[in-house]
Amino acid sequence: MELSPLSVPEILRLHASAIAELRARGVVRTGNNPVGDYTEWLVAKALGLKLEANSSSGHDAVAPDGRRLQIKGRRVTPSNKSRQLGAIRNLAKQEFDELVAVIFDEEFGVLEAVVMPHAVVGELSAYRAHVNAHVLHIRGPLLTDPRVKSIRAELQAAVGSGTP
Repeated sequence: MELSPLSVPEILRLHASAIAELRARGVVRTGNNPVGDYTEWLVAKALGLKLEANSSSGHDAVAPDGRRLQIKGRRVTPSNKSRQLGAIRNLAKQEFDELVAVIFDEEFGVLEAVVMPHAVVGELSAYRAHVNAHVLHIRGPLLTDPRVKSIRAELQAAVGSGTP
């Protein structure tokens, strides 16, 4: 099958179908593989950010005004509805100024997309010793906090542009 004429969202929908079938066959146990890279790419595209090298510690991108952003994504599925982001390490070191969190549906549609200052992450996350990191759930009080800004429309517009 030739994929080059397809948009990025179309390719990701194919991937979602393939992962579901592999899971049904017992080949894979989760479906979160491309989420991190896609989230970083989409957020950078939508917000005009420069992605850092993969080896950069503490932040994933830099805004034109110099703000450092940590970018986290999560894909929810019928079998895993958790909105907990991946581990946020070294929070006290303040290696990012803002955190961008994106929640995708099973087919990589944007359900939630928010940006929040470092201070909000510190207040609303919880430290978990067993992972030596903070965890943050994108739900409830976080979504109604006035310091948390929705960027869902911007990300949906970037997805809708169909750029491969």
